[in-house]
Amino acid sequence: MTCKSENNKTWIEDEKGKQIAILEYPEVKPGLVNLVHTEVVPEMKGQGLAGKITEYVANELRKQGIKVQLTCSYAIKWFSKHPEYSDILDNPEAELKKAAELAGPACGIQKK
Repeated sequence: MTCKSENNKTWIEDEKGKQIAILEYPEVKPGLVNLVHTEVVPEMKGQGLAGKITEYVANELRKQGIKVQLTCSYAIKWFSKHPEYSDILDNPEAELKKAAELAGPACGIQKK
């Protein structure tokens, strides 16, 4: 499985070409995107795909010098657990506050 990207969206396909995970991050302004939605198909839940795709996107955005805002609850939780990526956050303190206030399941991480 490999990550593919186009138009501020990254996804993972299975061996048959079916999208099994997706992360959307529209541009807010030049040099700034908002991670708005992470989703994994129910049958692939628990295999680490949401984390894999989030890490891939974070690394790609870092290489491009793009900063990140977080709206997606999964992304908020992921970045709070990976402080080594705080350099790409537009406002690290605000994102940590969001993580502290967040409760419940992450968006798009569907249960079977």
